[in-house]
Amino acid sequence: MTTAHRPLLAPGIIERKILVLRRHRVILDEQLAPLYGVEVKVLNQAVKRNRERFPEDFMFQLTAEETALLRSQSVTLDAGHGRGAHRKYRPYAFTEQGVAMLSSVLRSPRAVQVNIEIMRAFVRLRRMLQENADLARKLAALEKKYDAQFKVVFDAIRELMEPPVQASRPIGFTKKSEPS
Repeated sequence: MTTAHRPLLAPGIIERKILVLRRHRVILDEQLAPLYGVEVKVLNQAVKRNRERFPEDFMFQLTAEETALLRSQSVTLDAGHGRGAHRKYRPYAFTEQGVAMLSSVLRSPRAVQVNIEIMRAFVRLRRMLQENADLARKLAALEKKYDAQFKVVFDAIRELMEPPVQASRPIGFTKKSEPS
């Protein structure tokens, strides 16, 4: 008899924290720390004590340019303003494998449960991306298979996939022309 999976975190929380940097799906240290219930400093200290467990494909430090770009997009901004609102050090980005390794260096029951949920989020994201790729391939294959008579159908499908364009209407009143 199995028990039902009851998530520790609200649905969708983890997926919103996943970014794409250097062609990797990652989560930043400052996004992970609150999930694990620790400070960023504590998380990074645990990683530094076990640096051999985190090769470059598991974790990397953002460049100054990447940090500035993310800060400009409000991803790494602290809610506070003024002195101390920004970190002194550049954030670390953890890939899926790096997140998996975190449970071995953050030895707590919460760390294990959070890791399970993060791994499930990465799997869901991969599945969604694969399903969209499959749909695009199927549409392209169908388009090649059928002749021009179905071009209208494929054009209509593509049009439905595009966001609607708002037509601008003139502001003010128009005067009806009088019949001559």
